[in-house]
Amino acid sequence: MARDVYRHPLETLHFFELQPDMTIVEIWPGAGGWYSEILAPLLRKKGKLYAAHFSAKSDIPFFTTSLDSYKKKLAAHPRVYKRVKLTTLQPPDQLTIAPADSVDRVLTFRNVHNWIKSGHDSLVFEAMFRALKPGGILGVVEHRGIPDKTQDPAAKSGYVTEAYVISLAEKTGFETIGRSEINGNPKDTKNYPEGVWTLPPTLRLGKLDQEKYLAIGESDRMTLKFRKPKTAPKSSSIKP
Repeated sequence: MARDVYRHPLETLHFFELQPDMTIVEIWPGAGGWYSEILAPLLRKKGKLYAAHFSAKSDIPFFTTSLDSYKKKLAAHPRVYKRVKLTTLQPPDQLTIAPADSVDRVLTFRNVHNWIKSGHDSLVFEAMFRALKPGGILGVVEHRGIPDKTQDPAAKSGYVTEAYVISLAEKTGFETIGRSEINGNPKDTKNYPEGVWTLPPTLRLGKLDQEKYLAIGESDRMTLKFRKPKTAPKSSSIKP
């Protein structure tokens, strides 16, 4: 709850037009499932939550450790999490986050830079498009880069330009239907020794200038809303 001041979950989920009877995919919820703690109780009675996590077969320890921690979290609180459906998003091969044309919302929080870095951003956006029902909404929150700066193809700083994300989504077939400053932070200068991870909660520089970075707070973030057109072709015709 201490991080609500930076992440504005209530306002963000209202912006994404969530309802408790919807089917939702949360992309890469991480080890702790910060948003899962909000989404699972919300959807437990009338809706459905897919958690598209890392592959258990990955040879990258970070991925498997994160997945294991998340599974333990779900198992420790079955009353809240027993209806969460785990799926796998591990590009380039494992991209079925939910059945095609079956979900009302796909939500991703601070993940796009990872897909740019690995060169799989287009594949993941196609997977999200495929899972959504025609008329369904993709909600994106991401560290926002300097507007007029050319996007670094490796996204080394963790920042992504808003124009890049919009272009990526529209090339996939999405319509851009909304932007919000809910998660904006004008104190973020976006120019730090360790990129976005210099800021809290990571504070990669440790005690060095810690008070300075704590005063800035978490990163400036874009909050974007895209819609899969209601007249979109059936996703079964789109290759996984």
